[in-house]
Amino acid sequence: MTYLWTKSLHLLFVIAWMAAVFYLPRILVNMVEATGEGVAVRDRLALMGRRLYRFGHLMFGLALVAGLPLWLGFRIDPAWFPPVAASGGWMHAKLALVAVLLAYFIWSGRLLRRAAAGGALPAPGRLRLLNELPVFVLLAIIWLVLAKPF
Repeated sequence: MTYLWTKSLHLLFVIAWMAAVFYLPRILVNMVEATGEGVAVRDRLALMGRRLYRFGHLMFGLALVAGLPLWLGFRIDPAWFPPVAASGGWMHAKLALVAVLLAYFIWSGRLLRRAAAGGALPAPGRLRLLNELPVFVLLAIIWLVLAKPF
């Protein structure tokens, strides 16, 4: 039962983090497009972005805390945490892709900080394209978790 609760919490926090990963670049697109609308709109978007970035980091941390027992908990108590992720390269591949998503999220946060300070951002079309990339990385992660191919 502990395994299912831990897995449920891990999924909840991952979903919340992914919402932040998907939406933060959209805020950046809105900041680029709001250049003629005044400082108040840009400041509001920067505030929204900072709050979302902090929320995303909190959710990532909670997902990590809930995910560690799922990955390593069988060594502590095999009765509560079965060795589902104990063997196989799929877990290493998944963790590598999660690291890619985390790097993308941190990069988005740095772009947000640059924009809030008045710095230049990439073109809206490029930001929109970059906003779609995490979907494919997430799809690969989901496939790895479900299929456990190796």
